[in-house]
Amino acid sequence: MKKMILSLAIAFTTLSAFAGEENVNQKVLNAFRNEFTNASQVEWTVSDDYYKASFIYNDNYVFAYYNTDGELLGMTRYISTTDLPIHLQMNLKKKYNSYWVSDLFEVAKNDVTSYYITVENADTRIVLKSTGGSEWSVFKTAKKA
Repeated sequence: MKKMILSLAIAFTTLSAFAGEENVNQKVLNAFRNEFTNASQVEWTVSDDYYKASFIYNDNYVFAYYNTDGELLGMTRYISTTDLPIHLQMNLKKKYNSYWVSDLFEVAKNDVTSYYITVENADTRIVLKSTGGSEWSVFKTAKKA
């Protein structure tokens, strides 16, 4: 009886760790399991062109995108301003000191890391982008209504 309960507990833990897998093709699942062996709380989103895994990895909430052949297209994760390269932190403070940060995430794709940050004041919302950690460039600007 104890063995049966232990087996069911292990099976339930495995199923809940990879919830929604039944809609994901085996190539993608194998690629994901090889890349992120210690992932937990995995949830899948399936579209016609790609698969998105949302999960916890090394205490970070991460999103990984795969094509239908199981190729990793890219990853994103939310980060804090203190996780930015120092040069970008200094540049942000110098040019956007009167703004507050409302969103910040990192994108890793093909060995290139980009950062997107949304800064706001009472009137304007600006999305900045930095690729390679060099400088911020304005990606999008919007006036608040």
